[in-house]
Amino acid sequence: MPLDDLRLAPKAHDATDDATLLDAYSAAVASAVARVAPAVAHVSVLEHRERTQGGSGSGFFIAPDGVLVTNSHVASGARSLEVTLADGRTAPAHIVGDDPDSDLAVLKVGVHDAPVVRFGDSERLRVGQIAIAIGSPYGFQHSVTAGIVSALGRSMRAKTGRLLDNVLQTDAALNPGNSGGPLVNTSGDVVGVNTAVILPAQGICFAIASATAERVATQLITTGRIRRGWLGVGGMTYRLPRRYVLYFGLGDARSAVRVESVEAGSPAARAGVEAGDLIVAIDERAVGTVDALQAALTEDAIGRPLALRLIRRDRMLTIDATPVERPARRG
Repeated sequence: MPLDDLRLAPKAHDATDDATLLDAYSAAVASAVARVAPAVAHVSVLEHRERTQGGSGSGFFIAPDGVLVTNSHVASGARSLEVTLADGRTAPAHIVGDDPDSDLAVLKVGVHDAPVVRFGDSERLRVGQIAIAIGSPYGFQHSVTAGIVSALGRSMRAKTGRLLDNVLQTDAALNPGNSGGPLVNTSGDVVGVNTAVILPAQGICFAIASATAERVATQLITTGRIRRGWLGVGGMTYRLPRRYVLYFGLGDARSAVRVESVEAGSPAARAGVEAGDLIVAIDERAVGTVDALQAALTEDAIGRPLALRLIRRDRMLTIDATPVERPARRG
């Protein structure tokens, strides 16, 4: 056998292996898309309370009677909504519940036979798993992109300023219009709700984990809102001087929440919290940042006295304050 033939043989073998692997990858993606795509819809805002022009995004059905999940920033403020299904049908929709703090909303669409998808377990995801995004970027309905889960447990800001935890990072390409669409695994289960892309970065996109999305969607369907505790303080993260840490025996604490304002008649005002106080702990759990303070004010905290440990000038105080349900946002 000529020497050239010997050199070519391994090349042909590698190409065959590559084709086999590519076929397996393609088959996995195509199978997931076939299961999920019928349940993905295009959401159009026909009339908005604040904008002169409507917007658009994506969503997916989780119940055949027209219950659809999307992003809050897609639907919030809409006076009139229209949803286009994968089969070409259009139907009006209205907002069942909207939670800007998690950037999630639930719509009720005027159909009774919608194809549906199911939520998967985002807690079982691993970095490197295949991630498939389906949506309507720039109005191109049911566009599919695929990549991998790039990172888990990211944090990012909602438009309200509240920190979103447990965010998935993926390199499956997202563009305007993908917002609210599903991020799915190769089994066709929704593991995230696509929500944001960093511009002009390449391949850095984010999705709200299904563990969060399913919980929020369930509560929005049940009550129309997400209940969170409210104390009525405005604050900022404050780096503690070393002498404070030593004097008050704060161990390895590095920061606290400095109270900048207290709303009149609020739970904090009734408890005696004052501007300038440094909140260092709630119920003996360290509070080093504004985000940590927000995280402590869950639904479980509503109506339950919380022990606020704070520094006021040269004294350490413990004050009991009972959060109430946070007032609804206006607009």
